[in-house]
Amino acid sequence: MRCPLCHNDSKVTDTRNNDDGDSIRRRRECINCGFRFTTYEKIEDKPLIVHKKTGRSELFDGSKILKGLAKACEKRPISLEQQEKLVDEIERDLKNQNQEQHVTSAQIGQTVMDKLIQLDQVAYVRFASVYKEFNDVETFIREIERLKR
Repeated sequence: MRCPLCHNDSKVTDTRNNDDGDSIRRRRECINCGFRFTTYEKIEDKPLIVHKKTGRSELFDGSKILKGLAKACEKRPISLEQQEKLVDEIERDLKNQNQEQHVTSAQIGQTVMDKLIQLDQVAYVRFASVYKEFNDVETFIREIERLKR
């Protein structure tokens, strides 16, 4: 890091995590003129871009997943906190899988179902019935039979 006054190199004299936990505060001192200053270091968080079936693209919105989970988990022993944690895990997993930060809505739906099946099978079937567009009772039965195996 260059000194803001004389533009020579500086050295770090103190490093601390910031209160938010997402950044690091560094106290620096210029090697040449002795000027002291503070810098903050933070990971650049690029948003996920979702490519929809219709061909449109939009920014990832975890609240949409949370709404779907709320419906699927209604009257199930899954708290809102667990659902919010699940949304955070899903977003983190999608970002880790896609370095270029582009995902399809199909990837999101599949990731939600993969996580939900581990949490609660009834909520999974409810979510899958909407996501996979079950049209009849036979489709429900086939999915439940698949779960039983």
